[in-house]
Amino acid sequence: MDIINIAMDLIDEDIDQPRYQFDEESLQELMNSINELGLLSPIKVRTMPNGRYTIIYGNRRYKASRMLNRPTIPCIVSTVTDEVEIYLEQIAENLTREGFSPIEEAEAFNKLLNDPKFSSSTKFLSSKLGKPEAYIKNKCDLLKFGNGVKKLVVSGTEIRKDRLTEEQLMPLKDLPLEHRDPLAMIIARDELAVSDVKKIARLFKDNDISAGTKDKLLYKSGRDLVETWSVYQMNKAERAKPKEPKEIKNDKSVIEKAPDNGGVVADQTTMQVDKQSDAGTEKLANTQIDTQTNKEADTRTENQTNYPATNPASQASIEVKLNQLLAAIPAPNPLPPEIMYSPEEMVVTDSESFIVDVNTLIDCLEKHLADWQKVREMTKSKV
Repeated sequence: MDIINIAMDLIDEDIDQPRYQFDEESLQELMNSINELGLLSPIKVRTMPNGRYTIIYGNRRYKASRMLNRPTIPCIVSTVTDEVEIYLEQIAENLTREGFSPIEEAEAFNKLLNDPKFSSSTKFLSSKLGKPEAYIKNKCDLLKFGNGVKKLVVSGTEIRKDRLTEEQLMPLKDLPLEHRDPLAMIIARDELAVSDVKKIARLFKDNDISAGTKDKLLYKSGRDLVETWSVYQMNKAERAKPKEPKEIKNDKSVIEKAPDNGGVVADQTTMQVDKQSDAGTEKLANTQIDTQTNKEADTRTENQTNYPATNPASQASIEVKLNQLLAAIPAPNPLPPEIMYSPEEMVVTDSESFIVDVNTLIDCLEKHLADWQKVREMTKSKV
């Protein structure tokens, strides 16, 4: 392999080569190295019919030498004319060099696969470059993102603010464009770990969550999206558990003297709550659009949930009354956020009757709440 010095004026850059991004700081460091130590590796060029030379690889070294006003540069001269072979050699060389970005690599693979001039296959590229086919396909998937996202993609795995790694983007690649790019920008801004990105991607791939709800989720921060996913998973797991009747902790004497209609009311109320729960599972039953609402929902006390009015025997103790009420209270089951935040999603057969029932429920709850708040205050005063 002969190395000859060629005049800089006779060499042209290849405008079609796969690498086109050159970091100014890195280029300055290369200039300093060449100025101090000389050019340690020659560039490679090919001869052209007009007597000039075109660079195959070594553009950075050529640029740095030209900025140093060097008259000549050491070159390896190639006589290869096959465009596919030249382009593959350019890619292979750049894969070993610093600063060859994932997007540049993806665009190079895409060009070889889809440009009529090359018309290569993934299998062919894999064998020529020594890269798995999955590696090539994953790189090409980066091109699904918009230009704004692609500008943020950097090499390596270090997570930095307002930058994106390939690993961060991969979980989002199959999402619709209207969700994919906004989520990528959120992830870059909030410096989310890959594990968190995977959780968010699963949230947006869930078919039980409507597109409208997903659109609203895009207004959240990255941390809030991860928290929303966690709450949704917990509620989903809770909803999947088999329903078990609660054990009523009543004294035998109270049960004997309690009115018969109390059990009927309890059964009706439980049936109503179960009906609401079953309807919720058809859509997004437990995901809260507002994360703060989720936090509050997690800390609600049982006296905020539907429970029937009871009328135990007058001689029963206050503890027995309390146990009766607690036994009738179903597990907390927040209303679906699609109903809470999108009134158009709430379908009722008879609006007037529904409003009357809701008012009755609220009035009942408020009366019980007032009574038990007084009981609590009186108990505290004795302590």
